[in-house]
Amino acid sequence: MIENFNHTINLWQSELERYSFTELCSKPSADGWSLGQLCKHLINDANFYLEQIEICIRSNDHENEEASPAGKEMLANNEFPNQIIEGDPANGFIRQPESKEKLLQDLVLLKEQMNKVASKITETSFHGKSKHPGLNYFSAAEWLQFADMHFRHHLRQKKRIDEFLHRL
Repeated sequence: MIENFNHTINLWQSELERYSFTELCSKPSADGWSLGQLCKHLINDANFYLEQIEICIRSNDHENEEASPAGKEMLANNEFPNQIIEGDPANGFIRQPESKEKLLQDLVLLKEQMNKVASKITETSFHGKSKHPGLNYFSAAEWLQFADMHFRHHLRQKKRIDEFLHRL
């Protein structure tokens, strides 16, 4: 599982290297995200997933709870549905990144933290779960899988932003 996450993070890191800071902050529409904002969203959400993994590996709370049918389907398919998903309205307030370097540093740190917690998943004797805001309960391993799925899902959005940037 962690190998998939690392592969996806490596892809995002290498892709970000290609952009100037101006390109990272260019928005395709007034209410759309720039690539930099998209990356900040991914990092912020993945940090939340890390917190959830830590909760799951420290107790057996909610171990008998399940993901919603939609959550189960996504996990079974190992991907989000191929559609634009309306997220939390608070996502509209994501600021532009401070710098390209900061985004890259945050991805490196996220990868390091996720790798540390992945080893804890295999070592823990606990089987707790925590609640996803829309998909009910995930185990630690499912949160890790979900993190990878989320980064891959947003590759579709990155492609749309790339198409906008190529028209500039």
